[in-house]
Amino acid sequence: MLREPGQVLRAAVLGSPIAHSLSPAIHRAGYAAAGLADWEYDAHEVDAADLPGFIAGLGRQWRGLSLTMPLKEVGATVATTVDDVARRSAAVNTLVRRGDGGWDATNTDVVGLVRALAPHLPEGATRALVLGAGATARSSVLALAELGVTTLTVRARDTSRAADLLAWALDLGAGIRSGSAAGLGPWVTTADDVVVSTLPAAAGDVAAAGVPAVHHGVLLDVAYAGWPTPLAHAGREAGMSVVSGLDMLVHQAAEQFRLFTGHEAPVAAMAAAGRAALGAG
Repeated sequence: MLREPGQVLRAAVLGSPIAHSLSPAIHRAGYAAAGLADWEYDAHEVDAADLPGFIAGLGRQWRGLSLTMPLKEVGATVATTVDDVARRSAAVNTLVRRGDGGWDATNTDVVGLVRALAPHLPEGATRALVLGAGATARSSVLALAELGVTTLTVRARDTSRAADLLAWALDLGAGIRSGSAAGLGPWVTTADDVVVSTLPAAAGDVAAAGVPAVHHGVLLDVAYAGWPTPLAHAGREAGMSVVSGLDMLVHQAAEQFRLFTGHEAPVAAMAAAGRAALGAG
C-alpha cells in the first residue's frame, strides 16, 4: 500500500481488557531499534461487538492490528482473507492491511509458540500435555504438531471442551495420532516431553498443585505476569525446563512486526522491552 509523504503509519493492539497489554512496549521498542521513527503503536479497548465499527473507522495510514481476547475468535469476520493457520486454529490474532484497503487475517501465536519452544525441546520429543481448551490451546496444538508431537493429552476445567479439543487435534491431519482428555487434576504421567499451559491465573494455580514431584520435561506457561507463576515455580521445583509466556509473546509480536512493516524484527530489543515493562509493573 502506498504512503503519503510524511505520513505516520499506525498499528495497535485491540482487546478488552487491554490496559495490561505489553504489546505497545514491545512493538515500540522494535520501531526504535529498527529506526522506524514514522511508526506508532497504541492499545485500544475494543470488545467483540465493537470490532466491526472500529475497523470501519480506520484510515489508510493503519497497517496492522494485534488482536487479543475476546477478539481472536471473531477476527475472521472482519477480514478479506483468512490464511490456513488462522483457519485451522479458528483463531485470528493478527490483521494486516491490504493494498486495496481490506485486511488479511493470520495467527502468529503458532509461530510464536514454535520459536519459544524449539530451543528447549529434546530431539525426538513426541508426547505433549496441553492445559486448557480455548483459542490459545488450539494454536498450541498446531505448534506442537509442527514440532513433531504425535501423542497429545488435553486437560481442562471443562472435560467436554478438553474432549472436543482432542477430537479436533486428531482430525487435523497434522501429525497428532493418539491421545486422551480429562479434567484438571494431578498429572498421571511424567512421560510428556513438553507441557503447554494456556490456563488463566486461577486455573493455573489449580494445575500447579497437580505437578508431580519429579518431571524432566519442558513447561511453557503462556502467562507472564507475576513471573514465575505458581505453575512455573512448581515445574521448576520438579526439575522441568521452564519457558515464560513472555518468550511466546515476543516471538509472535516479532512476526507481526515483520508483517506490518516489511522489516525483520529486532527480537532482542523487543524482548528486553517486554522484560523491562514487566519489571516496571
